[in-house]
Amino acid sequence: MKSTGHPAYTEIQVTCSCGHQFKTASTMGKPLHIEVCSECHPFYTGKQKILDTAGRVEKFRQKYARGAKAKAPAAAWTAATSHPA
Repeated sequence: MKSTGHPAYTEIQVTCSCGHQFKTASTMGKPLHIEVCSECHPFYTGKQKILDTAGRVEKFRQKYARGAKAKAPAAAWTAATSHPA
């Protein structure tokens, strides 16, 4: 078996957006920044908190609002071009 086929497994520093820091082992090899950890996640803390820091919900709504607008003219065109049976 080859001994050079696996990446190096090193200890890295993980930093959460809440400020909590801990060390873990990883093949990434550089410090990691995460948004949620066990110190601030609502499941572990028992507190409800909005975690939409990057506007993901609004981005999702805008994306699918554009899709609904694009489908409306296509549906109107299909209704106008269909032949009565």
